[in-house]
Order: sequence, then structure tokens, then C-alpha cells
Amino acid sequence: MNKPCIFCEIAAGRMNAEIVHEDEHVVAFRDIHPQAPMHVLIIPRKHISSMLEIAPEDAELLGHMHLTARKLARDLGIAEGGYRSIFNCGTDAGQTVWHIHLHLMGGRSMGWPPWPGN
Repeated sequence: MNKPCIFCEIAAGRMNAEIVHEDEHVVAFRDIHPQAPMHVLIIPRKHISSMLEIAPEDAELLGHMHLTARKLARDLGIAEGGYRSIFNCGTDAGQTVWHIHLHLMGGRSMGWPPWPGN
């Protein structure tokens, strides 16, 4: 039997998370392993396993995720100094949960390339 998707469980309210935003399309919550002083994950309520699985009809949802990131960056006080937003796709990119999620990170200077420590 397949294990339930942890992000689907959070989106449905069946698993606890420190939620900072939710609407009919997305839920945003603080990452439990933050890589920056401010690290929030923005997930769609719709289950999409990977960026490889997105379809043309998901374009509006992906745009909504980015607009939510912009709003949260302002609300959480990281917009002025700058922030990073990232989708990881696949294990080599660091994807560990198979439900797309947009990382919103800020609150410190970040180098490039985004190796550990940057």
C-alpha cells in the first residue's frame, strides 16, 4: 500500500505544520529544516509529483505559487533585501518529497552557485 503524501496531508489539515498562508489553491508553511533564516514552502493543494508532471493547464497554478511567494516575501520582511525561490526537480536536484513545492528563502546573503553553505 502506498504511503500518503506528507504535503497532501498538510494541505488537507490532517498533519501539523506552521502555516503562514493558505487559500483555495496553495498552502505555505515554514520548512522544518530551514536553509535560511526565513524558509517557507509553498505547495499546491493539487497533487503533482514533480515538475516533470506539470501540464499546460497547471500554468495558472504555478503563476499563483510565484505570486504567493512575492506576497509572502513582503509580508515576512524579506522582499527588501532579496529572496530566492526554487523548485527542485528530481533526486539530483535535491527533491525529497514527491509533491511539487516552491522554496521561498531569505533573511541572509546567498551566494551563487547554490552549493551547501550558500
